[in-house]
Amino acid sequence: MRVGLCGLAVLIPAWPAKAQSGGVPPEWEVRQDMATLCEHVQRFKPLVDQAKPGNWRGAPAAYVDQGQRVSVETDYLIGAAQTLAGHPQTLTSALTTYFRMQSVDLMLRSYTEGIRKYQSPALAEQLLVALTVAAADREKLRQYIVDLAADKEQECRVMDEEAQRCRGQLSRESRGVPKAGSKPQKEVHQ
Repeated sequence: MRVGLCGLAVLIPAWPAKAQSGGVPPEWEVRQDMATLCEHVQRFKPLVDQAKPGNWRGAPAAYVDQGQRVSVETDYLIGAAQTLAGHPQTLTSALTTYFRMQSVDLMLRSYTEGIRKYQSPALAEQLLVALTVAAADREKLRQYIVDLAADKEQECRVMDEEAQRCRGQLSRESRGVPKAGSKPQKEVHQ
């Protein structure tokens, strides 16, 4: 029976650790944040679609490819954010979303310079404003990743400590050593 309880204790999530950390927002809040992020990222698409790098005189041809990559990467970012919304406690999904967001941000900033130089400073400015709005989402996601990682580390630490405690208890019992605080059994003579 004790073996079963020790095994169960290792498998149960570390509820006290979550209550103490206080840093990880509830799942509903993460879902809401990802919906907001997707809404803000969706604003990039019509602005990017207004850019026509194929018509830019004197612009490097690489801008055409970059415009296509920005559109594809934006779709990947939205997909990653939706995956994270479905599984908010998954650190891998959070990291994937964050790295995609950084990638889109860097590509868009570069692409915006092309738009400003070869097409329309006003359109470039609109795109930068949309990026600035999304920057708050990125910072919130970054903080969520830090808090989630700390929470996962605490869970692992508690599980490891409990596993060590159970191993020690099982080891003492298998050697016939009484538990601390228990009375030794009297020998029965026949």
